[in-house]
Amino acid sequence: MASLRWGIKTAPQHTTYEAMRTVWQEADQTPVFEHAWLFDHFAPIQGDLDGPCFEGWTLLSALAAQTSRLRIGLMVTGNTYRHPAILAHEAATVDVISNGRLDFGIGAGWNVYEHESMGIPLYQPGARIRRLGEACEVIRQLFTQHLTTFHGRYYQLTDARCEPKPVQKPYPPFVIGGGGEQLTLRVVARYADVWNWVGSDVEAFQHKVNVLHEHCAAVGRDPKEIELSVQGRVNYDDLGATVTALRPFVEAGATHLVLTLTHPYPDGIVARLADEVVGHFADAR
Repeated sequence: MASLRWGIKTAPQHTTYEAMRTVWQEADQTPVFEHAWLFDHFAPIQGDLDGPCFEGWTLLSALAAQTSRLRIGLMVTGNTYRHPAILAHEAATVDVISNGRLDFGIGAGWNVYEHESMGIPLYQPGARIRRLGEACEVIRQLFTQHLTTFHGRYYQLTDARCEPKPVQKPYPPFVIGGGGEQLTLRVVARYADVWNWVGSDVEAFQHKVNVLHEHCAAVGRDPKEIELSVQGRVNYDDLGATVTALRPFVEAGATHLVLTLTHPYPDGIVARLADEVVGHFADAR
């Protein structure tokens, strides 16, 4: 079995800052966990729409300052919510605050209610994903160049600056979410260091991986350079069910595993996950 990298995710909906901070700090002190995640939404995407939902990048900045070891990120930023030049500044700032621990998550965006309620254009899928590709290129250039001039179909920059640069060189790893076979996985093949899949169908996951490999071949990229990531929602009453759900994906090649926690978080849940979920896979090696 390949080496597995485990993380936790606290979707910042129907919860409190204090509760999330406690979980992140416990994970930060638990060596088997390597990464921790938030999501990027402006209203809850499960449960009561009127419940609390924290903004992702400002919350991530706070948690960066409250931890010292974990790699951190948003799984994943909605590209449509922020101009990529602004997003590059936010990401570089968080990388500096965390002393080089940011994993830069990004996707095309999808939530209809958020876009309509806030008056943000939600473009057709093709345009959305082409914007994602341009955004990845813009952000990568801003991370690495003193001045960036970019004349794309969707974004135009002239002598744009992004200072300070990220601590990580040449830039923080790109984590791209999404499974569209014609366009999204082509962007993944070109830009991603980690590809995240959300879904419970391992056969679909395997098919997407095969499509990703085809796109990698087309752009001259070794698919082994892209780590395969999946998320699993934790059942607090039956951690064995979490193991059962994740095992087929590990057997299919996923090595970047994200355990999604929902509030209220049981006391000691991080230690239990380390023992009963991560420990299970370690014992099976």
